[in-house]
Amino acid sequence: MNGLTVAGGHLLLMDLAGLRFCDSSGISALLSARSLAIEHGGHIALAAVHAITARILGIVGLDQVFTIFADAATATAPSSAAR
Repeated sequence: MNGLTVAGGHLLLMDLAGLRFCDSSGISALLSARSLAIEHGGHIALAAVHAITARILGIVGLDQVFTIFADAATATAPSSAAR
């Protein structure tokens, strides 16, 4: 996660639209990004999570850890700002 910057109160939105499968290394990367965001006072959310990836996240309980949006537009809509 070198070079990733998240300022306090900001949202790191990870658009996973192009991701069709996520193994343990991908899960580790998501958790590292989450830890970094929290460490700097920010938040993290996932958008456009493919059904296979969503299933994997659910199996390991990460669907309860990450805020998940249908797509990036929904995540960045003004009504989503009040997380």
